Amino acid sequence: MKKQFAIIGLGRFGSSICRELYHMGHEVLAIDKDEKKIEHIADFATHTLLADGTDEAALAKIGIRNFNNVIVAIAEDIQASILCTLHLKDMGIPKVWVKAQNHYHHKVLEKIGADKIFHPEHDMGNRIAQFLTSEKVIDYIDLSADYSIVEILGTPKISGKTLIELDVRARFGCTILAIKQNGKVNITPEPDIPLNAGDVFIIIGSKQDLRRFQEEAL
Repeated sequence: MKKQFAIIGLGRFGSSICRELYHMGHEVLAIDKDEKKIEHIADFATHTLLADGTDEAALAKIGIRNFNNVIVAIAEDIQASILCTLHLKDMGIPKVWVKAQNHYHHKVLEKIGADKIFHPEHDMGNRIAQFLTSEKVIDYIDLSADYSIVEILGTPKISGKTLIELDVRARFGCTILAIKQNGKVNITPEPDIPLNAGDVFIIIGSKQDLRRFQEEAL
């Protein structure tokens, strides 16, 4: 379903989100006070506006209240990010998603009612660390400080074995959500199907248990 998004702040993070949402077919209003940034993103947004996100009157004038989803991607100025978020929540925007610079920034954003807070550099750092420390990890989603979903590549060690033999839940406390075999995703894999090197396990669990699964089972 097509949605409407407003993005305030068109640095690398804001521009990246803008491009992706636009390519997905959503309506995107791109807002920044820097005319060069507006020009740079013009071909990848439904509408663009030159405006200051900290100016409450300007936000009201452009009809920001008509948007259910607003992303505040002001990166370089924490005060501006906080003030913009505060204006948006005061205006009753249902979903305000904000990029945070640090822990202090995050805490303030929580206090003033930000609905979702991003830490893209931190999150990307976690993902890269996972890839650097394990050749088996293909993709990684952090659910919380303790739990993750990972895509893990099966090694020759599991070739010919079955899910019954691996006994993942009992041995490691993890749950296999799906298995990719020969390019096809099976979300209800039979427990007795033979596994092969190169199969991809999509698995959820605590980070500690997932590490044990990688080290001992694969």
